[in-house]
Amino acid sequence: MKADFSLKNLGKTPTPFFNGRWFTAFASILILSVSGGTYLFGLYSQHVKSSLGYDQTTLNLLSFFKDVGANVGIIAGLINEVCPPWVVLLIGSLMNFSGYIYLWLAVNGDELVKPQVWQMCLCLMIGANSQTFTNTGALVTCVKNFPESRGIVIGLLKGFVGLSGAIITQLFHAIYGNNGKSLVLLIAWLPPFVCCALLRYVRVLKAMGVPSVLDVALAILGFCFGAMAPLIFSIISELFGLKHYATLLNFGGAASPIGAYVFNVRLVGHFYDKEALRQMAALGLFRKPGDHLTCIGIECYRSSFLIIAAASFVGCIISYILVLRTRKFYKGDIYKKFREQE
Repeated sequence: MKADFSLKNLGKTPTPFFNGRWFTAFASILILSVSGGTYLFGLYSQHVKSSLGYDQTTLNLLSFFKDVGANVGIIAGLINEVCPPWVVLLIGSLMNFSGYIYLWLAVNGDELVKPQVWQMCLCLMIGANSQTFTNTGALVTCVKNFPESRGIVIGLLKGFVGLSGAIITQLFHAIYGNNGKSLVLLIAWLPPFVCCALLRYVRVLKAMGVPSVLDVALAILGFCFGAMAPLIFSIISELFGLKHYATLLNFGGAASPIGAYVFNVRLVGHFYDKEALRQMAALGLFRKPGDHLTCIGIECYRSSFLIIAAASFVGCIISYILVLRTRKFYKGDIYKKFREQE
């Protein structure tokens, strides 16, 4: 079956592998990592000056309009309010390509392009203004997908915007060598290419669940339990010997039902019933004797999972302490005394 990448499907959910806010964040990082073409004006400005015969005043005028385009993003914000992110990113890609490709043709002395100063100012402003579209489309989407971590998200994405100048420079030297005029060409095609390739993955996700993610989590927990169970009983025999191993073995095995009662019955069951009763009260319903309780939503298990995760973390710390305390013991020959007895 062939994938349909037409514009009418850009707002739809892609394959399950990419159906998550983390891949959206990854795609946004890639887009912003190549969106800093405005920071490289100093690298190619001398080529613009020499190719078009501009004086320093004219070059500074071009730089001024470039700064205006790079910092005035009101239009991008207004469009993002009424359109999905892919529309904003697509507009930004078109603006980036049209602005910088015109600049590249002018710098290379193309006979079809005989620009006036105002035309150069306009094309630079359009090309630089594309950065506000990519910033808005990618950054705002990630902030909406991670509302509780917006500070970290903004800092991370803005950090990659700052690094984008260095990233593009290294790619330029790897692809074009030291041909300064080709830097403008790279800025013209690279950001639109990356942006269009990841266009359909930058979207606001209302539901954060990923298909089969619970199966993966259960599989990991099952492997962890299967790895810990035999280790515990082996460690008991090695540390305390075999004289009272039968008793110690059963004491170790008793930890499992005790933990199941504490966490499953007293913790998970309590919070589940509490949330179910709260939901019934919110709907104006009352529980009759004998009626079962049904809880819907992530709040049913949120607190329970957080507490269990914290308990697991404490268990990791205790395991690490056990490693430190038994390191010297396990460095020696722990089975030497058994061989001597034989």
